[in-house]
Amino acid sequence: MSAADASSSFPITPVNRVKRVHERGRYDHKTVYEILDAALVCHIAYVIDGQPYCTPTAFWREGDHLYWHGSSASRMIRAEATGIPVCLTVTHLDALVMARSGFHHSVNYRSVMAFGHAHKIEDEAKKLRLMDNFIDRIYPDRSKLIRQPNAQEFKATTMLGMEIETASGKIRDKHVADEEEDYAGVPAWSALYPITQVLGEKSECERQLPGLPIPEGMAEFQPGTPFDVLLAKTYKQRFGG
Repeated sequence: MSAADASSSFPITPVNRVKRVHERGRYDHKTVYEILDAALVCHIAYVIDGQPYCTPTAFWREGDHLYWHGSSASRMIRAEATGIPVCLTVTHLDALVMARSGFHHSVNYRSVMAFGHAHKIEDEAKKLRLMDNFIDRIYPDRSKLIRQPNAQEFKATTMLGMEIETASGKIRDKHVADEEEDYAGVPAWSALYPITQVLGEKSECERQLPGLPIPEGMAEFQPGTPFDVLLAKTYKQRFGG
């Protein structure tokens, strides 16, 4: 690996090293960030008093930081706000793979494990900016159309951040891969089924004010649009390449 490549990749450590099928591991920032930016929901693992938990929540990335928020009364939020170590994971399921043995049945996927220490966003101006960014990350420029949070909503919401200290991606992107002798020796029909999460047809609010146009920033929100592709586009609209 060249010096330039190393500077744009996460250092490989005992924490983030992909050990099982190591050739699927990805450590470069570009691949890791693309997987993160095409996702909306992550799972965050942490430990409270020796008990492990893993909580699903919405998140987004800004530079080398990940952000998420929740109720100020949440056990997860209260614990993570103290600066405990966390592991944030994302997975995209891309295909089912049917092989000629149970051992070689598989799935195609893109995944990331990101490690760091959570911290609470204390600065109120930054917290408000992040709240707007979370909305705009999914729905371009929507924060300009909706009202700002009131005092109670602002107080009831805790915003957390995490610098990505290290991370790794893992990708399987191939067809059926059987033992050579099984191709001719096992008469089992085999195939790959792609899986895509797509947008459905919109259902407008029954109390919509008359004459409101669909915002220009929502032009990409069309039925059948792959959701991961849409999220990658809306991310770039808000934060650039």
